[in-house]
Amino acid sequence: MPVHSKEEVFSSLDDEVFRSSFLPHPLPKYKFPRQETDPTAAYQFVHDELLLDGNSRQNVATFCQTWVEPEVRKLMDECLDKNIIDKDEYPQMAELESRCVHMLADLWNSPSAANTLGCSTTGSSEAAMLGGLALKTRWRKRRERAGKPADRPNLVCGPAQVCWHKFARYFDVELRQIPCRGQRLHMSAEEVLKHCDENTIGVVPTLGVTYTLQYEPVHEVSIALDDLEEERGLDIPIHVDAASGGFVAPFIHPSVVWDFRLPRVKSINTSGHKFGLAPLGCGWAIWREAGDLPEELIFRVKYLGGNMPTFALNFSRPGGQIVSQYYNFVRLGWAGYHKITQSCAEVGAWFADEIKKLQVFDLVYDGRGGIPGCAWTVRKGEDRGFTLYDFADRLRVRGWQVPAYPMPPERSDLVVQRILTRLGVSRDLAGLLLEDMRAALKHFAKHPSPTSLSRKSAGGYYHN
Repeated sequence: MPVHSKEEVFSSLDDEVFRSSFLPHPLPKYKFPRQETDPTAAYQFVHDELLLDGNSRQNVATFCQTWVEPEVRKLMDECLDKNIIDKDEYPQMAELESRCVHMLADLWNSPSAANTLGCSTTGSSEAAMLGGLALKTRWRKRRERAGKPADRPNLVCGPAQVCWHKFARYFDVELRQIPCRGQRLHMSAEEVLKHCDENTIGVVPTLGVTYTLQYEPVHEVSIALDDLEEERGLDIPIHVDAASGGFVAPFIHPSVVWDFRLPRVKSINTSGHKFGLAPLGCGWAIWREAGDLPEELIFRVKYLGGNMPTFALNFSRPGGQIVSQYYNFVRLGWAGYHKITQSCAEVGAWFADEIKKLQVFDLVYDGRGGIPGCAWTVRKGEDRGFTLYDFADRLRVRGWQVPAYPMPPERSDLVVQRILTRLGVSRDLAGLLLEDMRAALKHFAKHPSPTSLSRKSAGGYYHN
């Protein structure tokens, strides 16, 4: 006599993965499901859908960190249920956030690092918008005290990341973006002055332009604005968008003067989850001195159990990224960040040299003096049987994400391709990418892209 009947066994398997009602049917997409699902089954199905995503380690397009130490994963798990906004309930997490603010202020040479103001954010875009709001508020207050209209603010920048376009649109500010012209692919001090007037709330140089990875000349811009104030009385502050460079320049480019050593630099934003090595969802905004952040932008929240100041666009958010950032500061220190960042830069410079040896591409950025990585374009006047868009698609066959994109207006004819050599993109991994690039070049030599052939037959030329 069997201990269990066949019916009882099958009945007990009703909620298992391979007996799930979803197995022969698609997962719900547009209607809320009526019944619950066994957690093992639900996990397996969602896990299987994620198999269609790319491998993040092969995504050399992103500035964001895709590798973290096991200890970071443990800390993230331990903080999964902790809300960073609730400083009364989680005072030690709030303390770690405060320590990070002061340590960053010290790293960026604040004149009073122990007393400065700053905050964590969900990323550098939120931090940039907070910096922009502070600029706009300080400008408006100055105009009102002088009895002048404050209804036409403008912000001057170079080829900026999309967050500044969002800031301008969302907060009703005219964005005066300096166009790229000829070989100049970022802002210059001379061009900045042409775009400034009494309604300029600030100038935003980028320490690591998204398109080319190069630093914009913060020091030169600051000197030019000093001269402008002396000549015309216009006191225009600088906010540095150091989304990537804030965790690069202090460690491997100490001679680049870009931070609070310049009195005109009033605020800086950065991404902790880029070269700061924190998990995704970590950004920072730091002000040079407490008086540079207008008091009226700070809210005092009392309904969470204490009287807590907050300056943010978000409210509730996880605290694990902040804890992980502090872990990295303690774990690595200046020496550790220097070693890692220098190694990343060396891989980027090596890759640039190898790209040049292919004799197909011209370097736009050779991996030296800016963000670790490099950028290139196809040599002008040559038809290699492909565009950079074709080349990027071909590399995706092997799982690589290497973006191709046009430069901003005035130089949109120039299409660029680039890679970031962040932590995790080792010399060996970069070598594998290079081999696949060589294979792609051989493929197009035998099988030219239809888009390339159509342009050639039309007699047209396209600088890609």
